[in-house]
Amino acid sequence: MEKHKIFSMSFASVYPHYINKVEKKGHTKAELDTIICWLTGYNQQELQHQIDNKTDFESFFEQAPQIHENASKITGVICGYRVEEIEDKLMQKIRYLDKLVDELAKGKSMEKILRS
Repeated sequence: MEKHKIFSMSFASVYPHYINKVEKKGHTKAELDTIICWLTGYNQQELQHQIDNKTDFESFFEQAPQIHENASKITGVICGYRVEEIEDKLMQKIRYLDKLVDELAKGKSMEKILRS
């Protein structure tokens, strides 16, 4: 099966769009970084390293220290798909991130976004 093109896109090329999306709704880059680090297990320095190296999405998630144990609690529809039903594990992780970014942009509390 052919790989989806997003897998080879650099995380750094999409990251500014995430920032723009949350800042337009009155949220900060720091809040965005918090949810990315929560999901992936990266710390701020490791996240910046991935951005600086223009790591593709596949490697970004492969190299992630640990996907958060509560990531499976991320549910709902993103891009027309229920995230909890996506079979491709890499695509599911990418959509988890998309869902978290959407929740931040929509003003959901950080406590709820981080499934605490």
